[in-house]
Amino acid sequence: MQNQSRIVIENIAPQLNCGAVFIKRVVNEIVTVTADVLVDGHDVIQASLLYKHKSEKTWKETRMYPTNNDGYSASFQVTKQGFYEYKLEGWVDYPLNWQYGIDRKIDDYQHVKSELLEGAELLKPIVKKATTEEKKYLNSLITLFKDETKYAEAIKEAVSNNLKEVLSKYPIKLIAHESKSLPVYVDRLKARFSTWYEFFPRSASETEGKHGTFKDCHRLLPRVAKMGFDTLYFPPIHPIGEVNRKGKNNTTEAENNDVGSTWGIGSKHGGHKDIHPELGSLEDFKGLIKEAKKQGIEVAMDYALQAAPDHPWVKDHPDWFKWRPDGTVQYAENPPKKYQDILPIYWETADYKNLWQECLDTLFYWIDCGINVFRVDNPHTKPYYFWGWIITEVKKKHPDVLFLAEAFTRPKIMQQLAKQGYTQSYTYFTWRESKHEIIEYMNELTKTDQKEYMRPNFWPNTPDINPFHLQNAPEAKFLLRYALAGTLSSNIGIYGPVFEQMISQPIVGKEEYYMSEKFQLCHYDWNKQNRLTTIISLINSIRKNNESFQQTNNIQFCETGNDNLIAFYKWNQDRTNETLTIISLDAYHTQSGSVQVPLQQLNVHEGQKIEVQDLITNNSYNWYNEWNYVELNPHIPFHIFKINK
Repeated sequence: MQNQSRIVIENIAPQLNCGAVFIKRVVNEIVTVTADVLVDGHDVIQASLLYKHKSEKTWKETRMYPTNNDGYSASFQVTKQGFYEYKLEGWVDYPLNWQYGIDRKIDDYQHVKSELLEGAELLKPIVKKATTEEKKYLNSLITLFKDETKYAEAIKEAVSNNLKEVLSKYPIKLIAHESKSLPVYVDRLKARFSTWYEFFPRSASETEGKHGTFKDCHRLLPRVAKMGFDTLYFPPIHPIGEVNRKGKNNTTEAENNDVGSTWGIGSKHGGHKDIHPELGSLEDFKGLIKEAKKQGIEVAMDYALQAAPDHPWVKDHPDWFKWRPDGTVQYAENPPKKYQDILPIYWETADYKNLWQECLDTLFYWIDCGINVFRVDNPHTKPYYFWGWIITEVKKKHPDVLFLAEAFTRPKIMQQLAKQGYTQSYTYFTWRESKHEIIEYMNELTKTDQKEYMRPNFWPNTPDINPFHLQNAPEAKFLLRYALAGTLSSNIGIYGPVFEQMISQPIVGKEEYYMSEKFQLCHYDWNKQNRLTTIISLINSIRKNNESFQQTNNIQFCETGNDNLIAFYKWNQDRTNETLTIISLDAYHTQSGSVQVPLQQLNVHEGQKIEVQDLITNNSYNWYNEWNYVELNPHIPFHIFKINK
């Protein structure tokens, strides 16, 4: 049998999978909760939002306010890392219901003697909760409502705002109804705002043809820091398999001096808890982590759960691999790509508990070495619930640890990985070129429930992906792609120095680099400076100094009247930092148009002056109208305006 509750609470948002999946925030962000709250008849109802950190015993409460069509809304701020929970409570508020009813009767010139007496009784339990001054006030009303000689004064006080405020402050929650509690996970700020730079440490040597070391990487840290990157991501640093080692350009026949793919992990030198001997020692790596931290950079490791044929796991744990009748293991494939140098792990092994534990122990090992950020290779080829388990286990002990999912796969698979706990996700940005594609994709990421759990990380290129639009492209294309990534998304990354040095020669007909660094040492002039390195540094500085670029979801696209010009307005949480970015998508020609400024969102009116300061050139302009002319050429194909009112 149902209880006596008359309140219905439904359509609570945000929530994911009926509360089975947590939404995500970072410290000091706001969670705004909406719901429909209903009651039969015409009684006055109230609702509250209750919330607390999992470590707390007492719920905090904030009153919800009505919106429209029986909707209610309220917000709370998350102030520390870890899990929060929230729920809603609704009730018929009899004292407020009494005040609403008596007000209508008085307006209808009805005599309300009995109603005043009812009010006096309703005030008695409220007196017990009130402050000293409020007690005095309420007791005076109880006396007044019973005094027939002061009827005129009594009805005036009965409908007063003073009384309404006290009644609202101390609700009488008879037959209240609560929703189930819903989870929120709160990360540190870097989960939402990060700027990644990837390079292969083995290519860091100053001497061509010589294998780079962690000590060589020390030399490059100031360059990475000067360009404004806060996360330095290394492809796998583990020993590389010698059996079936890949040669240059992904050939299956390796020469004696070929170094192989860093993702072919494991050899006689060790496995996932070991370091490639030519990179240096564990102490060298720890020293690099510490030095990077001094320069404001976190080192991110690649976590690739796969094994070369000569990985120690193959010998020590043969049950972790699926053997065919001829005594071999089918190498990994991601059609049309083939990875002859990699054996996939058999996740359905009967020994899965030990396998899972070893994978977890590997993470704990590197966390103990000072790593708090992991880029996970091909997570979509491992069980989703494995990720949910391992990320949860890590977060219990190390809440600062972040996970980036490298999964360029089907949308719902990418979304599922995010739901299982991945902090950030690679995206389709790499292939979104046209204005329509970009706006459609951004709206999908920021206007649907994906905004509650999937934090996009925009990469213009990766060692795996040399997109067609960057192949042998002019400088302006690289400029505009970085500007798009850096202003649309708060999490971004590039594979360098390939990107900033515009090294883009492809294997013909493929989105792959010719003489790919995945399979060989490369030698770079790490001291090389160009306009692209200058602009990247400037954009990264702008991102760091303007909070509107430190989140992704607060974005509104603006009309330009030109499909080659994309414009968008962004703002921070309290709108103390507002920006307007305009980017030309044409790397070859000058483009012009009129941008519609979002006056309503800026809280200004037509004719009122706003100053827009170009953060690239430092030029400032005064705009007075809703529509304003802009012109961009390939030399600097974008404006990043800070709006000053």
